[in-house]
Amino acid sequence: QVQLVESGGGLVQAGGSLRLSCAASRSIFLFNVMGWYRQAPGKQRELVATISSSSRTNYGDSVKGRFTISRDNAKNTVVLQMNSLKPEDTAVYYCNAHELVIEYWGKGTLVTVSS
Repeated sequence: QVQLVESGGGLVQAGGSLRLSCAASRSIFLFNVMGWYRQAPGKQRELVATISSSSRTNYGDSVKGRFTISRDNAKNTVVLQMNSLKPEDTAVYYCNAHELVIEYWGKGTLVTVSS
């Protein structure tokens, strides 16, 4: 069973930065795509960013230019660097991985941005 463990969430003031990490329990080479999604209270889960096995990236419109996703294959980790944070970025952030038709989710890490 694959495990994805997120870390790096917390409380930050608007304009600040946070770095989220997602550690996989096995080699991330096996995943076609990995990414981050978020869910704010009362809202649907939405795409934040994804990165493919060839390192092609995709971002949600609301985070373009502020967030950067990257992968460290040697450490089996995907990182989300979040800059210029806004209160509307407050949400639980989930790590996601796809292996062909199988999808895995982490348990999430809470990011709170104060105004």
